[in-house]
Amino acid sequence: MNLETRIKPISYLKAHSADLIRELGDGAPPLVITQNGEAKAVLQDVGSYETTQESLALLKLLALGQDEMAAEQTRSVEGLADRIRGR
Repeated sequence: MNLETRIKPISYLKAHSADLIRELGDGAPPLVITQNGEAKAVLQDVGSYETTQESLALLKLLALGQDEMAAEQTRSVEGLADRIRGR
């Protein structure tokens, strides 16, 4: 995704908000909003946002698992069913 072509000032967002929301809903890439020449926000559709959040959650779980493996805080799968039933 090339965000360089999707950079607009906040005044553009104010003047074209309905069109931008429609574009994003139709699958347009995210839009970077600038204020006083600085990037301040990213506008994207809800589906893309949710997908991004789910991906980040999975990556966090993987990182936690790797940390536990490195700290040798794992248990063998042997006897897992018995441990679950014992709860």
